[in-house]
Amino acid sequence: MQPSTPNRTHITEFVMVGFAEMHEMRLLFFALFLTMYLLTLAENLAIIVVVGLDQRLRRPMYFFLTHLSCLEIAYTSVTVPKMLAGFTGVRGGKNISYAGCLSQLFIFTFLGATECFLLAAMAYDRYVAICMPLRYGALVSWGTCVRLAAACWLVGFLTPVLPIYLMSRMTFCGPNIIDHFFCDASPLLALSCSDVSLKETTDFLVSLAVLLASSMVIAVSYGNIVWTLLHIRSAAERRKAFSTCAAHLTMVSLFYGTLFFMYVRTKVASSVNFNKVVSVFYSIVTPMLNPLIYSLRNKEVKGALGRAFSFRSWKGQ
Repeated sequence: MQPSTPNRTHITEFVMVGFAEMHEMRLLFFALFLTMYLLTLAENLAIIVVVGLDQRLRRPMYFFLTHLSCLEIAYTSVTVPKMLAGFTGVRGGKNISYAGCLSQLFIFTFLGATECFLLAAMAYDRYVAICMPLRYGALVSWGTCVRLAAACWLVGFLTPVLPIYLMSRMTFCGPNIIDHFFCDASPLLALSCSDVSLKETTDFLVSLAVLLASSMVIAVSYGNIVWTLLHIRSAAERRKAFSTCAAHLTMVSLFYGTLFFMYVRTKVASSVNFNKVVSVFYSIVTPMLNPLIYSLRNKEVKGALGRAFSFRSWKGQ
């Protein structure tokens, strides 16, 4: 007789309490997060459409920007709709199946890692454009851009494979209450009745590898950019060169600052409420701000948006 293999996962469904401590203000938070979500969709779709329609933006920097906008739409859509369902109080709005929870965590991690690598690719593009302008066409050709973008998505997809596999081997005996608004690794580990030391170490090393690899490319790129700018005699030329990467540098600062705080840790989070606030910032606020940062700090994008949405532009066509 074959020995039976016990099912190591006793729980088949989780309940995400989200912001339960703010129950009396749930409708206000529902309206706030719904507005932010719709703004994120509209802003990123506008970037995608404008870059696709405007011939002046057919350049590598904006090619990567469209990938980033597509990613931001998916990134927020993984978590926000389920969180909004929890605010409505509908039956089952806060419930998520075990498989659904792991799938959400996989996709969220995959997209977060991909964003890190896309931001690094954009930094490399700015480095070549400013430091080696005469070789820009050869070093950052369309073929190179496609390969870089494909590599970002592929490595991002592979990033959560081992962590999610280890999570699937964990035993969850109860309770099944996730003190978060999405299935993040830290609150899930807090519910496990297995030894989480290997999983914590793996999460730490994988997160550290992704953050260090991508941030190293960004740091080296901007280090060379600063060195090049210091050797430009004209202050106007320095300002013009720096203005082309100011928006990207702002995005990097917002995104990496919160990620380093959240994920490069070895222990399960102790301040859950504070972690929720930080999670809201990098999973909802940052995707909403990124298109605004690029449209407000980039003259070419502002000009393209003005041409695309002005009455005279459409009338002239």
